[in-house]
Amino acid sequence: MPPHGVRANLGVTDASEDAMTRTARDLLRTITAELAPDPRSNPLVPLIAAGEADREILAVLALEQLRVIPADRRAFLQLAVRSSAEPEADAFFTALAEGEAIAQQRLPAFAAACGVEEARAAAYTPLPGCQAYPAYVAWLALNAAPADAVLAVTANFSAWGGSCATIAAALRTHYGFDDEACAFFDLFAGPAEHLDRTAECAVQAALDAGRLDESRARAYGHLLQSYEALFWRTLERPA
Repeated sequence: MPPHGVRANLGVTDASEDAMTRTARDLLRTITAELAPDPRSNPLVPLIAAGEADREILAVLALEQLRVIPADRRAFLQLAVRSSAEPEADAFFTALAEGEAIAQQRLPAFAAACGVEEARAAAYTPLPGCQAYPAYVAWLALNAAPADAVLAVTANFSAWGGSCATIAAALRTHYGFDDEACAFFDLFAGPAEHLDRTAECAVQAALDAGRLDESRARAYGHLLQSYEALFWRTLERPA
């Protein structure tokens, strides 16, 4: 999943004069608010927050993320390559890939705290409901216009970041995890002002050039949020 607790206008064919007056910041805020998930769509994080989730579920969370993080990193690198004519989008996806690389370095400490050994991780069969999210990110890397993907991915980040902040606090309070074991979630939970600015620049450049399709970006963002909700629901009931 994604790094940091972060958080179209328009294809030429469906632009309106009123929509064209919006700034990238306005658009990012609007779509992020529109796509904010129903709290009931994530039944697991409240259980973790209360210290009521079984430690085995935390272990499965670690095992799934061991597959998600490198997959997302490669997808963001591919989006950066496809953004070669759009330097602002290139910078955004490059930053995301760099964040995923940091997350990949921090994740083993969380896995170890959950009792996940290397042999188990190597033999683990991922859950389809958990891997739908990175599969769709990979689809975006191959098929989405980079600017549309910037908007969709950024809108999805706030939900992920909020979940990570909650989990990081609960791991310390209820499960006795130390800072090293929580560092993976701390990374995504913290503010990411630079990434926010980079996303805003990418969206604004696309708006100015008339290459942003708001309708498609909203659809992409909706699917990302839906797959993230599926991730958490699957973890709650892995069988």
